[in-house]
Amino acid sequence: MSHALALNGVACVRGGRSLFSGLSLHLPAGQLLRVAGANGAGKTSLLRLMCGLLTPTEGQVLWRGQPLGSQRERWGQELVYLGHAAALKDDLSPLDNLLTACTLGGQRVDRSAALQALADAGLRGFERTPARRLSQGQRRRCGLARLVLARTAPLWVLDEPFNALDTAATAWLEGLIRAQLLRGGSVVLTSHQGVALDDTPQQVLKL
Repeated sequence: MSHALALNGVACVRGGRSLFSGLSLHLPAGQLLRVAGANGAGKTSLLRLMCGLLTPTEGQVLWRGQPLGSQRERWGQELVYLGHAAALKDDLSPLDNLLTACTLGGQRVDRSAALQALADAGLRGFERTPARRLSQGQRRRCGLARLVLARTAPLWVLDEPFNALDTAATAWLEGLIRAQLLRGGSVVLTSHQGVALDDTPQQVLKL
């Protein structure tokens, strides 16, 4: 079965409040899903449901036609999820943070490939600088460098990935997303910024 993410009648209740219900969609390979909505509408919760980090109150999340719970190991290897926080260890360098993130995601990466990914992300010369000394934009790019190494992952789920990026870094990330779609991968993202991806195959979901 081709790569496809599907939601069937999904509902989410958090803190006693219903964020959304009866949500159904199908995201085929090679397509972008942009999730829009006001703060508190449930965008992050929806992305976490798609990744299996939250369990829906009702309904099912499916990958390749099967529930996520039945394929946890494979799902973890086929998904890259980047949350809205950079999630870096301040005492570690960008290189060590990137290698650690890849290892936790079940991806084997050598140091030379990781160094090249950081260079591509605009962090040449900062590879071994403690993360606490990086600017917000540099921290964001350090997390996004993982996408350079995730070309075989069929699904990227990105929560506000454009936050804190300057114009050059924004264009770089847009290029990574376009390349992912062209090779048949899919991308789910939220973004408060206007991004130049309107020329890509996509759906927009408003919560």
